[in-house]
Amino acid sequence: MLTVKKTKLDLAVEKHQNKIANYWKNIYSSKIEHSKKYDIPSHFKRMVSLMAPGKSYYYIANFHTLELEMLSDSVKIFTGKEPEEVNLDLLLSLVAPGEIEKIHLKEKVISDFCFNYLQSGEIMKYKIVYTYNSRDFRGKERIMLHQATCLSENEQGRFVHVFSIHSDISHIAGRSSEDISFIHLEGGESYYNIDTSEGVFNKRRLGQNKSLHEILSDRELEIIKQLALGNSADEISQMLNISPHTVKTHKKNILRKTECKNSTQLVSICLAEGLIRI
Repeated sequence: MLTVKKTKLDLAVEKHQNKIANYWKNIYSSKIEHSKKYDIPSHFKRMVSLMAPGKSYYYIANFHTLELEMLSDSVKIFTGKEPEEVNLDLLLSLVAPGEIEKIHLKEKVISDFCFNYLQSGEIMKYKIVYTYNSRDFRGKERIMLHQATCLSENEQGRFVHVFSIHSDISHIAGRSSEDISFIHLEGGESYYNIDTSEGVFNKRRLGQNKSLHEILSDRELEIIKQLALGNSADEISQMLNISPHTVKTHKKNILRKTECKNSTQLVSICLAEGLIRI
C-alpha cells in the first residue's frame, strides 16, 4: 500500500486542526450523555437550499458524536468529494492554516456567550455569524461566511444538533474579519462585531445591537447594496445622481453607525440580515 510521508508543515497544520476538534470534544461531546439523529422534516432540504446564497454548502452536525447527519451535494465544489465521503475533519482541513487559532478563539467566545451569558432555552433563538479564510481542494483561496444556529439542546443547555451554512463571499469581501456576531432570530437583542481576541464574550465591547433597518436610512441601505455588488463610488454616484464625495461620506457614516471596522464586517452583517444576496 502506498503511504505518503507527511511534511513538518502537514503535521503542524494537522495539529492546529485537531485543536478545534479537541475543543469541541471537551466542551460539547464530553458533556452530552446521549443523542439521537435529528429528525429532518421532508421539506428541510428544499427550504435551506433557498436560504444558502451563491456558492455554499450546508450541513447538520451532531456535537455529541461529531458526525454530519446531513450534508448538501454542493460540498463537492469545495472538497472535490461526494457528501458521503466528507466528515468534520475534512471540512476543518479546508480552513487556511493561519485561521485555525482565530477560529479557535471564535469558538471560545461562542461557548462563553451560549453557556455563561444566555439563559436556558435562549440559545436556539440566535444565529452565529463570522468569516474565515479557506482553501478548496484545488488550493483556491476563498473568504467564507459561516452562519450557524442550534436545532436542539440537551437538559443542561448544551447544543446537540447545529445547522450551518458556509458561503463563499470572496467576490464581495476583501478579507475575513476576526469579529463575530450573534443575531437574534425573533427580533430580540443582537450583538454585532464582538471582539474575539481574548476568547471571551466581553460585554464591554458590544457593537450596535439594533438591526440595520433601524439605524440606517433607505439611501444608506441602497449604497450598501451597490457596494456589495462591487460598484465603485463613481458608478454609484451616477446611478443615484449624487456626487462621488457624497457616496464616500455615506460609506464613512455607515461604518460609524454600524461600528464596523471595514467593509467585510459590514457585508457579513448585511448578508446575515438578508439585505443583500450573493
